[in-house]
Amino acid sequence: MLEEVKKSLEASPIVKKGDYNYFVNPISDGVPAMDPKMLRELALSVHKHADLDVDKIVAVEAMGIHLATALSLATDVPFVVIRKRQYGLEGEQQVYQKTGYGSSNLFINDLHPGEKVLLIDDVVSTGGTLIALLHTLKDLGLEIKSVVAVIEKGDGKKLVEEETGIEVLSIVTLDVIDGKVVIQKTIED
Repeated sequence: MLEEVKKSLEASPIVKKGDYNYFVNPISDGVPAMDPKMLRELALSVHKHADLDVDKIVAVEAMGIHLATALSLATDVPFVVIRKRQYGLEGEQQVYQKTGYGSSNLFINDLHPGEKVLLIDDVVSTGGTLIALLHTLKDLGLEIKSVVAVIEKGDGKKLVEEETGIEVLSIVTLDVIDGKVVIQKTIED
């Protein structure tokens, strides 16, 4: 399983942003085009391994949206998007996130105390986004049943788990070595 995902990741071009080796892939960037087979593989893998006894799937804009959509279609669980734009809706919460290549504010709407959620994001590398979000989601009184990072790169997963006490389920663990994506393991191995 995950053959299409692995093939696509291994073919990813690498772009250097400062000291950060950024791989360009449909899962994390939306280019090149996403093969529906990859989304199916990912949704099936999350469905198989994550706790889906949830009220909502929560995704981070923009690259979590397609993952949440596929998972929502596979499970009939609604999803909500944590946005980069402020709407000023009643109850909106602001979260500051810092990643390996930038920082910004995120805005949370339509999540309510006591709801059970699965948080899905495309990549965990530095852990900055997930750490900030998980602290805020806990502060909002949400029950975090599962956290899924489709791609794990670097020490971010470990940092998130140490900082929040919440396990992060990664589907594919990889590194960039000599200008190429190298898959270290998948959840299916």
